Amino acid sequence: MPDAPIPADVIPPGDLPPLRERDLPPPIPLRQMIGPSIILAGLALGSGEYVLWPYITFQSRFVFFWACLLAVVMQYFLNLEIMRWTLATGESAMTGIIRLSRHLAGVFLVLNIVPWMLPAWATGAAQLVGWLIQEPALDAAGNIVPGPYDTWLALAGILVCGVILTAGPVVYETVERVQFVLVMLIIVLVVGLAAWLIVGRPDALLAQARSTLTLGYPKFLPPLGAELTPIVLLGALAFAGAGGTMNLCQSNYIRDKGYAMGSHVGRITSPITGKPEPITEVGYHFPHTAENLRRWAAWWRGACWEHFYSFLLTCLVCLVLLTLISYICFYDASGQRLPGAERYKGMAFVWGEAQRLVTLIGPLARWLFLIMGVAILFTTEFGVLDAASRISTDIVKVAWLRDNPRWSEGRLYYLFLWAEIALACTILLLDHYQIKRVGAFALFEFSSAMNGGVMFLYSLALVVMNRWRLPAAIRISSWRLAFLLLTAAFFGFFSVWAAYEAVMKLAG
Repeated sequence: MPDAPIPADVIPPGDLPPLRERDLPPPIPLRQMIGPSIILAGLALGSGEYVLWPYITFQSRFVFFWACLLAVVMQYFLNLEIMRWTLATGESAMTGIIRLSRHLAGVFLVLNIVPWMLPAWATGAAQLVGWLIQEPALDAAGNIVPGPYDTWLALAGILVCGVILTAGPVVYETVERVQFVLVMLIIVLVVGLAAWLIVGRPDALLAQARSTLTLGYPKFLPPLGAELTPIVLLGALAFAGAGGTMNLCQSNYIRDKGYAMGSHVGRITSPITGKPEPITEVGYHFPHTAENLRRWAAWWRGACWEHFYSFLLTCLVCLVLLTLISYICFYDASGQRLPGAERYKGMAFVWGEAQRLVTLIGPLARWLFLIMGVAILFTTEFGVLDAASRISTDIVKVAWLRDNPRWSEGRLYYLFLWAEIALACTILLLDHYQIKRVGAFALFEFSSAMNGGVMFLYSLALVVMNRWRLPAAIRISSWRLAFLLLTAAFFGFFSVWAAYEAVMKLAG
């Protein structure tokens, strides 16, 4: 006897148990929704905003800045589609992907662990702290000479992140509070330094606007070479926002915040200081009554605006201002690079910015710029440890341990968190001299480039989930679908290009 047809307002179960039915909760005011996107913005402010895009500006002015703005706008709409699934079901986007095929669980578990296992942000923050203590030296090639305490400062930073995440009763609330304070501090410092510089150099703002509006004409792409490779460009595009699997964690954040159907699902709590909350891995669908659809429209509108203000505007302001700071530090009013700037390689260009700020503003500016950098890189390391642990927990619990009461989400989360910390510390200790030689910049390149490829994969998965698995009344619209396909093609193109260049380099 053939199976009964699935009702029009029910989501097909795929490779997981069917979703249960509950009404959609009433919407809450926008001010109460603030939080999840600030966390994601904290992740985005790291290596992309502070390191990679200012570095590309240092190497090629604003030729490629049009792609930076396009990438962050694409990530805004991409993140909304990540949130759509959670608003509709209460499940994380990763659970929705596993519903498509359980075989994807292992693939995404590897892609969630490998790019984030290297302690790039802790290493970068440690270097900057070292520069606050003692001025670094450059070697003959223009690279920063590693400081004697870089490894130990990085270890301390990672352990501090772990202690903070473990001490808070509810993990989401801890992350939201820490990221809010750090992001506000960063914005104040970025705006203050950039405003001081732009007053005396309005030509920089004009150069940025002109190059962006003309798509870098006549070059379109920056000149490639040893300093600017396709891998660097792909990484910068991925990290124009949060990048990689970190974007997927936005669905976990809005679930823990209690958005829409996520309010029916519990939160991860600390096994030491928190009170356990019941969590369900299988979500819910809501009947498409007139009241539920009215509530859906209000939830969707609120999520779009919260993400616009907290994520998109924050990222755009910081990207624009940090690249302007880089340009003003290394280029004169005629657009010519200042003599001697070419000697800075890798992370040394950040020190070059700090030194130049002393000339342009005064000694205090160098301190503020480096303190801002420490805050940016620390907030990213903090967020990465949390988000990567959440994604890994989701994958393992949903795909393989769903019916195992012993391994709760809380236990799995802290297992992955401290395993990540142990792995990062082991890499730092066992590969002490190699990490110091390679430096934080190379680690940023590796992590960001891998995450560009990951974004291509889950963009395609979201197309299937949000167009063909969700009911017609709440699925992705045609114009958003077209933009999502464009996003997949955009990151797919740069991923293939970077992979091809890497293979050619190895073969040569």
